[in-house]
Amino acid sequence: MNLILWRHADAENLPAPLALNTQADLARELTDRGRKQADKAAQWLRPRLPDDTLILSSPAVRAVQTAQALTPTPRIVRDLAPGANAMTLLGAIGWPNTNQSVVIVGHQPALGQLAALLLSGQEAYWTIKKGGIWWLSSRRREDESQVVVRAVVNPDLM
Repeated sequence: MNLILWRHADAENLPAPLALNTQADLARELTDRGRKQADKAAQWLRPRLPDDTLILSSPAVRAVQTAQALTPTPRIVRDLAPGANAMTLLGAIGWPNTNQSVVIVGHQPALGQLAALLLSGQEAYWTIKKGGIWWLSSRRREDESQVVVRAVVNPDLM
């Protein structure tokens, strides 16, 4: 299984009075820079992804807009919303018990924590840059499950 962790691209900042308002946070849109980042990332991903790849997005507008650079109809998954954790993300995708490739468009710190958990066996606060992609694969070798890093690409390198 391929698991692609894609952090949403650059988004609008909230004014100070709204910074702790969950609904206002979910409504934040991509900036012009964020749209360019999402488009570049989608151009990089598109020729590399299997045709049956499942594209999952947080319900936050900025994540949906990022995912829509790749597909007009990403599957919106509430469990990928801001505030999720690594175990919630794993449950949402069924890792590694599916053969289908999955792209998760989501948020920090959950994406970084998931990368840390899968690669090191422990949750840690690893950072995935806005618009960045971490491509992981699962495989079995000699009856052992392994996670392989296939690519880590930041938007300024696409």
